[in-house]
Amino acid sequence: MEKEQEQNQKGKQEQKAEELKDSNQETFKTEDKETQEKEQKELTPEEKIIELEDKLTRTFAEMENQRRRFEKEKEDAFDYGGFAFAKEALNLIDNLERSKQILENDESLKDSKVLKKTLEHLDIIYNDTISIFSKNDIKPIESLNKKLDPNLHQAMMEIEDDQKEIGTIVQEIQKGFTIKDRLLRPSLVGVSKKSQNKDEKNQENKENSENK
Repeated sequence: MEKEQEQNQKGKQEQKAEELKDSNQETFKTEDKETQEKEQKELTPEEKIIELEDKLTRTFAEMENQRRRFEKEKEDAFDYGGFAFAKEALNLIDNLERSKQILENDESLKDSKVLKKTLEHLDIIYNDTISIFSKNDIKPIESLNKKLDPNLHQAMMEIEDDQKEIGTIVQEIQKGFTIKDRLLRPSLVGVSKKSQNKDEKNQENKENSENK
């Protein structure tokens, strides 16, 4: 009986050993298969060169884009770095024009030699200032008798004028300026409109013509 049990126990051990052996063989097969697949996926030297060339091309393209951005930022800093200063400097022009208007409207100075001399000097200062601005690409915007351009002008009022096309600038309240290709400040202007009486008359004539 004991002998039979020993044989059974031995048989079970041998069976387990066989199962373990089969399992190990399957594992080795799987690993071999994975290794083979990995080897198959490895790039050829030519493919590796192509891949490296692609990476280099991308890297150079990115570097070129960064260089261009840097150059653009540098140019903008050089061209428009004084934008705020230029805008503040326009107050000189405004103050000169206001001073002229005040002196011209002063009845006690009207037609006097002092007024004439003073206005001449103010004109010299004004023209010199405009010349300095122009040399630095700060230029006045032409407005009078021009069609209203929202990119350059800001309409502050409408003025009746039957001689001008509607929307024509007939008065410049404050001169506008550009710096290079950018707007420094818009011109404040008054634009023409047809008189109310003429519009009513035209409407009346139209109605009378239709009734005939």
